[in-house]
Amino acid sequence: MLRCTLRVHHTYLYGMDNFVVSARKYRPATFRSVVGQSSITTTLQNAIKNNHLAQAFLFCGPRGVGKTTCARILAKTINCVNLTADIEACNECESCKSFNSGQAIDISELDAASNNSVEDIRSLVDTVRIPPQLVEYNANARKVYVIDEVHMLSQAAFNAFLKTLEEPPRYAIFILATTERHKILPTILSRCQIFNFNRIQVEDIAHHLEYIAKNEGVEAESDALHVIGQKADGALRDACSIFDQVVSFAGNKLTYKAVIENLNILDYDYYFKITDHILKDEIPGALMVYNEILNNGFDGHNFIAGIAEHFRNLLVCKDQATLVLLEAGQKIKEKYKDQAERCNSLMLLRGLSLITKCDVGYKTARNPRLQVEFTLMQLCALNGNQSAEKKK
Repeated sequence: MLRCTLRVHHTYLYGMDNFVVSARKYRPATFRSVVGQSSITTTLQNAIKNNHLAQAFLFCGPRGVGKTTCARILAKTINCVNLTADIEACNECESCKSFNSGQAIDISELDAASNNSVEDIRSLVDTVRIPPQLVEYNANARKVYVIDEVHMLSQAAFNAFLKTLEEPPRYAIFILATTERHKILPTILSRCQIFNFNRIQVEDIAHHLEYIAKNEGVEAESDALHVIGQKADGALRDACSIFDQVVSFAGNKLTYKAVIENLNILDYDYYFKITDHILKDEIPGALMVYNEILNNGFDGHNFIAGIAEHFRNLLVCKDQATLVLLEAGQKIKEKYKDQAERCNSLMLLRGLSLITKCDVGYKTARNPRLQVEFTLMQLCALNGNQSAEKKK
């Protein structure tokens, strides 16, 4: 029996060989396909178009926002012989073909996280002296060096690299990428054209995941994709990984319920229920919903953070001008608008003040559950207090 089980498992593993994770399969290959960094890609395209390329670029920003991807696209486009009208690589010239095959002669990539010694940098510097090999196809060919996680270089490696960065050959271009700009020497920073990559907006992530879902034959709810976007915290690579994980769990029908169940996220409905009880001054109802949350295995501190976010979202919905700040799917947006109409702005502000005090004191409280329950009781009393004040 054991032998049979092992044989089936072995076959299953081999059957997975063809699977490619979404982060790799749908990694942008052109400037136009880069998600959420349009100001940077436009600047880089204009620099190529006008031949105003710096000799050293530094791409900074959080993980998973497109730094290395943009570095590779820039490296490929710089050496393309037949640029398209919208400044994209043609994918047909010798340079593009060699890049697409993974054998780009004039483009070198170094991962400084694992190659951070003086010897590694000296080896790179030695190759800088050699002119581009594809100059016979392109008189303006450049040698491009992409150094990822550049902040991991040792002090001695930085010093060895500094001289080359100060006076590089005309044909050499360096593209450095880092998540920790503050660790890079000021002398290096002063010689680079710096681009700061921002966290990608939830809406942009949701649209990209929708595109992936359509291509993969996955029927995905808009609310489900927005939850994944929020969970990814601005990192598109993380969003793609979460998407793959949830599809493995739910199959080809991706629902909001399946996503929150797989990611162990507290359902929005709990916050709407709690707020309804608060609006009706129903202390028992609010306490019973919180008890249900705890029985489902959720942490009280996470609930406090969630109800604070919920109150903030309700305040955002009170004004049409701030409605764009609400990051949620269309169905959930409608629920927020409906509940916001029944909420008093002053009540929400006082409620946020109480929730913030609870959040600060939660970790030091001897009885954290009582701390949250007392806050819920105070929240339920807010409407009653306001009614009493109005009567006076």
